[in-house]
Amino acid sequence: MISRRQALASAATTALLTATESFAMTGKDLIIINAKVTTLDRENPVAQAVAIRNGKFLAVGSEQAVRAAAGPDAQTIDAKGRRLIPGLIDSHIHVIRGGLNYNMELRWEGVPTLADAMAMLKKQAENTPPPQWVRVVGGFTEHQFAEKRLPTIEEINAAAPDTPVFILHLYDRALLNAAALRAVGYDRNTPNPPGGEIVRDAQGNPTGLLLAQPNATILYATLAKGPKLPQDYQVNSTKHFMRELNSLGVTSVIDAGGGSQNYPDDYAVIDKLHKDGELTLRIAYNLFTQKPKEELKDFATWSTKIKPGDGDDSYRHNGAGEMLVYSAADFEDFRVARPDMPPEMEGDLEPVIRLLAERRWPWRMHATYDQTIGRALDVFEKVNRDIPLQGLNWFFDHAETISERNIDRIAALGGGIAVQHRMAFQGEYFVERYGAKAAEATPPIKRMIAAGVPVGAGTDATRVASYNPWVSLSWLVTSKTVGGLALYPVRNRLDRETALRLWTEKNTWFSNEVGKKGQIRKGQLADLALLSDDYFSVPEDEIAHLRSVLTVLGGKIVYGEGDYGSLAPVAPRAMPDWSPVATFGGHYRKDETAKKLASACGCASSCGVHGHDHAAALGANVPAADVQSFWGALGCGCWAV
Repeated sequence: MISRRQALASAATTALLTATESFAMTGKDLIIINAKVTTLDRENPVAQAVAIRNGKFLAVGSEQAVRAAAGPDAQTIDAKGRRLIPGLIDSHIHVIRGGLNYNMELRWEGVPTLADAMAMLKKQAENTPPPQWVRVVGGFTEHQFAEKRLPTIEEINAAAPDTPVFILHLYDRALLNAAALRAVGYDRNTPNPPGGEIVRDAQGNPTGLLLAQPNATILYATLAKGPKLPQDYQVNSTKHFMRELNSLGVTSVIDAGGGSQNYPDDYAVIDKLHKDGELTLRIAYNLFTQKPKEELKDFATWSTKIKPGDGDDSYRHNGAGEMLVYSAADFEDFRVARPDMPPEMEGDLEPVIRLLAERRWPWRMHATYDQTIGRALDVFEKVNRDIPLQGLNWFFDHAETISERNIDRIAALGGGIAVQHRMAFQGEYFVERYGAKAAEATPPIKRMIAAGVPVGAGTDATRVASYNPWVSLSWLVTSKTVGGLALYPVRNRLDRETALRLWTEKNTWFSNEVGKKGQIRKGQLADLALLSDDYFSVPEDEIAHLRSVLTVLGGKIVYGEGDYGSLAPVAPRAMPDWSPVATFGGHYRKDETAKKLASACGCASSCGVHGHDHAAALGANVPAADVQSFWGALGCGCWAV
């Protein structure tokens, strides 16, 4: 029961906050008060309030100063003492491709036990109509599970005897049940493709395990055999993916392109959303070449049609990469030995770099190992002698094992490095292969920063790591993998502010937007996130569980929950009806996912015996089919048996 005073206070708060339309649509100023504002502006590092007008910060400071700057009819939001930060920027994500498929994917990101994961899989298989598949795609690893293992093929077949199941595990393997093998047509006569292995039993029949040896082409090519959503569903799917990122405080991304993402054909959905004013992320995109030995042709053609910077603050072209030439592709699977790049790498790479430099196209280049980076830098230095690279804002991605010498070479050429949190998912594999000592500065972020190299952070989601920025921030601060392994000594870890800067202002260099966003500062784009808890004071182990309760993009509210839920646009219903997003949502949230599992099983009431721990119950090694012996003589009230 609440008191009359509490009810009146609640009504007043609702009256203050409730708005079905966005603030941008009303034309009114927006004020946020009573906040712990981390501005990342060294001239004005902390504040209590902000005012926004016409999509930009109007004033940042005390409540009195902010109210004085804003119009008399300004909309006001009470932050209730929460931490307010600039909107997060992911410098490496595959949001354009990932959005097309997001609604078809069951996510195990953050799921704590294999039993939970398999319960979700079983339920989704029951929900999924033929000929559709259950796809488990994203940033999960066996190390996050309490059981410290992946499911067996036998367990997957038992959970889904008839529905095709495809489980993509990072960059190294895929697990297919018998129904999926039939759907893709793999049998004893199917040859191994170059760079991949179809694991077989003693009779030569595929077991359902596909291995990257060493590249993931077989994994992605097999995944591509599955049904696709029609375009209107892809639009809906992309909206849901953007909203999911908004819920984590992300307001901007740099899209790294990807295989089977041809320009301009495969940009139709994102183009439509931009045209209709429905993007809830700022997207800068890099163009990814599609055919080996035809890379130069791709860039030569594209560079006559578009130039970097074309577009607007919401959607703009950002240059070339991350795959510049296929012969320079070293792969991020630490379960296999480092591959040597072929001798033709430099010959393939030089004409591409020369063309990009001549036409002033920035580029990003995927590189895991120092050996690849060194050979690429030989080419960059050669081109630089003829065409200076300074001012191009080119950069390497990943760079886990980069040497101090090559860091200094990048600095001398005016390049940057964008790091991703792959080690949070593959750290155990790296230590197993190269040892704990080698892992202590992998990647050597502090050394990069000390050298004066622009450094930013991202995820490389959706296929080889989680899209959750807080997992990355947790890794940067704690050095821990998602399985809990501490990789780096304290001297190689980042403090919380430095880590946050890599996810905000420092990432603006990579899209040539320095000074335009990334801080809460007068005149910058008004992108911000109000956090569920205080990033600067929560225990380290809680950083990964942070999210946004209010996300603002250019002064427009794009996401809200709890007290702020009524302010945000209502999310469209996930399409199709059987979408895992409709049942389970996106990234695992302990309480919310448990409720969804309860709802999915038709739970009738609260259960004091089993505590609604449906996932554990479903995955337990007990005779669940024998109701009486499992639930007791009276049965379980929550499942109404």
